Amino acid sequence: MQIFGVDIGGSGIKGAPVDLGLGTLADERFKVLTPHPATPDRVADGVKEVVGHFGWTGPVGITFPGVVTGGSTIRTAANVDSGWIDTDARALFGERLGGLPVTVVNDADAAGVAEMQFGAGRDRRGTVILLTFGTGIGSALFSDGVLVPNTELGHLRLNGHDAEKRASSKAKEDQNLTWGHWARRVQKYLAHVEMLFSPELFIIGGGVSRKSHKFLPLIEGVEAEIVPARLQNNAGIVGAAMRAAQAG
Repeated sequence: MQIFGVDIGGSGIKGAPVDLGLGTLADERFKVLTPHPATPDRVADGVKEVVGHFGWTGPVGITFPGVVTGGSTIRTAANVDSGWIDTDARALFGERLGGLPVTVVNDADAAGVAEMQFGAGRDRRGTVILLTFGTGIGSALFSDGVLVPNTELGHLRLNGHDAEKRASSKAKEDQNLTWGHWARRVQKYLAHVEMLFSPELFIIGGGVSRKSHKFLPLIEGVEAEIVPARLQNNAGIVGAAMRAAQAG
């Protein structure tokens, strides 16, 4: 069975059909740049371009980088235009896609669902936290495999700032940090999250997960196991498709 997944990020909007039996992309993903400003209409146009590239006519799962309630309403928009707040995203995307069935989910929650089913969190019990390091820091919290949605742990305060302003991969790039310097910031962040939630496992996702060998070995003093996401930066696409399938 195939369902289409779209992952909206701070830098790109990417999507592909997903093989839900294998948890893999059924075709090479297609990506367009996230518009700036990332207003609802302009982002919806980007989603339409991605879905239209494949001529897709079935259900579509779409991630959003913020809190999503009721599978539709956007409540926060830290790394996109503030015009998203209180937008009915399901209605917006559905209209732009010509009436296709649409499911909307928080981006990190989608990645976490995929990793728990097909990736690094498979068959893991207890408390598992997936963290995506990209334009911001997304989070997905699981207790014995059950998702606690919309945790947004990237906005915990670290040294007087939102953690994502200090420890996201964008912060590394913008501030030209070495891997060692950035790893120390990530270490402080993980230690803070561990103090609050005592997870058995951290899964590190986002595009930077492809380079996990450059920073994970540098992280010390965290008791929880830390592993890279197996689905890497495709986890959001896979999880979005999974949520669309579950929505029926």
